This record gives sequence, C-alpha cells and structure tokens, in this order.
Amino acid sequence: GEHLRICPQGYTCCTSEMEENFANKSRSEFEAMVKESGRSVQTTLTAQHRSFDSYFQDLLNKSEKALYDAFPSMYGELYTQNMKVFKDLYSELRRYYRGSNINLEEALNEFWTRLLERLFKLMNPQYHITDEYLDCMVKHAEQHKPFGEVPRDLKVKATRAFIAARSYAQGFLVGSDVVKKVSQVSLSHECTRAIMKLMYCPHCRGMSSVKPCNNYCLNVVKGCLANQADLNTEWKYLMDSLVVVADRIDGPYNVDTVIGTIHMRIAEAISNLQENKDSITAKVFQGCGNPKISTKGSSSEDKKRRGKVALEAKSSAQALEMLVLDAKGNLTALRTYWITLPGSLCSKKVMASSAADDKCWNGMTKGSYLPEVMGDGLANQINNPEVEVDITKPDMTIRQQIMQLKIMTNRLGNANIGNDVDFQDASDDMSGSGSGDSCPDDVCGKRLSKSPSTRQPETHAIPKQSGHGVNGASSRSLPSAFLLLLSVAFIAAQHLWR
Repeated sequence: GEHLRICPQGYTCCTSEMEENFANKSRSEFEAMVKESGRSVQTTLTAQHRSFDSYFQDLLNKSEKALYDAFPSMYGELYTQNMKVFKDLYSELRRYYRGSNINLEEALNEFWTRLLERLFKLMNPQYHITDEYLDCMVKHAEQHKPFGEVPRDLKVKATRAFIAARSYAQGFLVGSDVVKKVSQVSLSHECTRAIMKLMYCPHCRGMSSVKPCNNYCLNVVKGCLANQADLNTEWKYLMDSLVVVADRIDGPYNVDTVIGTIHMRIAEAISNLQENKDSITAKVFQGCGNPKISTKGSSSEDKKRRGKVALEAKSSAQALEMLVLDAKGNLTALRTYWITLPGSLCSKKVMASSAADDKCWNGMTKGSYLPEVMGDGLANQINNPEVEVDITKPDMTIRQQIMQLKIMTNRLGNANIGNDVDFQDASDDMSGSGSGDSCPDDVCGKRLSKSPSTRQPETHAIPKQSGHGVNGASSRSLPSAFLLLLSVAFIAAQHLWR
C-alpha cells in the first residue's frame, strides 16, 4: 500500500486507480448529501411562503369581489362611472405586495384624491367643474376631511399590514435561496481527501463493515462545512425575525382584519361624503369660489345610494392563526440548522458509530478516536486534526449570503415596527449597510430605519439605510461606510488569494 496517497499506507485492497475513484465517489456523495439536506429546508420554507401567499392573495381577492358585487346596487353611477378607480387601487395593492417599486402611502393618497374628484363632480352635476377647480378642492380636502377619518386610519393600518405581509413572504424566499446557494458550494481539495479517508479508506483496509467513529466524522464534516456554520448567527436572527413578524401579522397588524375589510372601509368613506355632502360643498365653494352653472344642464339628480346593502367581511382569522402556528413551529425547528448539520450528516448519511464505540474506524484503523471535537465555524478549525482549513480564506459565496441574511433580517425588523426601508438594486454597487449583528427576543423590533418610505426592494437588494441590532441592553451599529470598506477588502483579498 505504499502507492496510496490518501489512505493509510499498509496492506491494502486498493490500487491507485481505485483510491482515486473512491475519492471522486466520496466527493460527489458528500456534496449530494449536503444538497439533499438543504433541499428539505428549502421545501419547508417555500411551502410556508406558498401557504401564506395563497392566504393573503385570497383575502385581497375576496375584498375586491365583495366591492364589485355590492357597490353597483349601493351607489349606482357613483360606482359604475368610477369602477377604474377601484380596480386601480387593488391593482396597486397587489403590485406592492408582489414587490413592485411602489410607495404605498402615495398610492392610497392618490386613490382618495381621484375618488374625491370624481364623486364631487357626480354629486354636483349642475356645475361646470374644471380641473383647476378640482385642484383647489383637493388642496382643501385635508382640512375638510370629506371622507371622515377613514383615509388616515386605513393608510396607517393597511401600510403596516402590507409591509409586514410583504416582508414576511419575502423572508421565506430569501431563506430558501440562501440555503440553495450555500448548499452548492464545492468541496475543497483538502476536504475531498478527508471525506475519502472517512468514508472509503476502511474498504481499502478490508474493513468495509466498520463504521466511522462519530467524533472523527464530526471533525471531518465540521472542517468541511466550517464556512456554512458561520451562517448560524444571522440565520437564527432571520428565523427569529420571521417568528416576530408572524406574531404581528396575527396580532397588531392583523391582515385578516385590515386586508379583508378594505371594501367596507371604502363604503364607509363614501357614506361619510354623501351624508356631509351639503356642508362639504359649501366649504369648498367658500374656499374655491362658486363654479359656473353647467350649460349642458343635467337631468340626473344627486346620485344617492339606491338602498343599503349589508357589506360583510368573512373572517378567516382561524386560518391565519393556524398558518402562523405552523410557520412558527417550522421556523423554530430550523433555527440551528447550520450547526446541527454535521451531526445530522454523520448520524443519518455517513452512518457513523455511537460516540461510545471503541471499535470504529478512526482514520487509521479499527479502534477508538481520541482527539477532541472542534467547535463550529471557520475560526474554530485552526487545530482540526482531520482537515487542513485555512481560516484566513473565508468562502466569498457564503460571506455574500451572510450579508443577504443580515439585509433581510433588517427589513423584517423595520416591518415589525411598521416601517419600510429604502433599497437600491444590488447590481448598482456593493455599498450599503446590513443589519446589526444581534436580533433576539423582542427581535429586530428595535432594528429600525428612520425612513418611512414604502418603496420595495428587489429580492436581495442592498438597503441604503438600515437599523442596528439590539441584544438585551447592549447594541452595536455597523456604519455603511465600514461595510463599504469591508466589501472592498473582501474583493481585494479574493484576488490576492487567487
């Protein structure tokens, strides 16, 4: 066996060609194990996204359908002549939820403005009302509150609910995408040798039935997945952040109550306008002057309701509660995925022996394994006895995914307090700042951005501004300038390593 380059040199069943074939086989098998384990996580996260997305879209669809079914008989021409205004509103709401670059507050303001302009003209058909006059009327709208408190109240509640729902749905997709990218990272040459020695060298020694020692397996796998284990901190924060926002969605920002009743709030607003039509018209005339009498005249009288139709919102609160409970259970189970992965692979895939076994394959022969088990992550592999790991060369793909986790966690932190953040396309440059490095318990609620903008990021975009993590009483910030320098340093270092 002096010809062997990976397995212990001694009496052997393997030729050099067999050893090389085993090395290739062990590499492909181990990479397949990591991908398969990652796929199960991806499946869980995408299933949660699909369930919530279906529920949320259904809520919005039912609200819109209720409006289309009831409004014609309630409002007659007030509705039929303004159908596009309502359709445009629901279209904008859907586009925002799906990720379009829309300012949600502005979209809602635009809806109320367009509706007021059209209804004011319809309710005053005897006058010739110009666009300039409508501009004046709109300027006074904030003061007169023609729709009552509904626009302001709906804007606050709907904005929070949509920000939370959109960030929550996006969080599952980002998590799934990170797992996919990280699970595809190839094994290094050193890891290929170590995995071969772990899995197939026993065959070359005629010990094919002897299982690898558990601690030996752990050291090999921890060394080979050291970079992946460094995802652990930010991964846990993402899972915790999703749990917190799930509680918001089924709590203060209850999407069932808010989204499922949009049509009812619109009906309430129109009723307020009709009931106060005379006083509102008088105030507008006082502020903007009396418009000219229409030369066309009008046979149509004030378009009042043709009879009140009971508008109802069918609650799906129980369905939402079950969705949230299921999601929280899965998210909690996935919190420690990256640091429990080596143990899972060793016990379920490599089929290592029990920890107490003293007649297992220890890399050299059948016996016990004495070295201690290394810690998790790249920094802890400096003295790994089984895998030579250069702790000064972190994997850039994985470092980028750690940044994506930080960005998404920061976004969820802002959603938790009802704020959205400004994002820019990641392809523009690598500037920007991630979230802080901690996000437990009241998680991410205090990671806030001062920007109230509701513009939507592309998935995995880089925020222009983000908050800072808070862990208990202490907090740490990560200025954007520092992250910019850090990104440049990574890129420069990557070229040097090559």
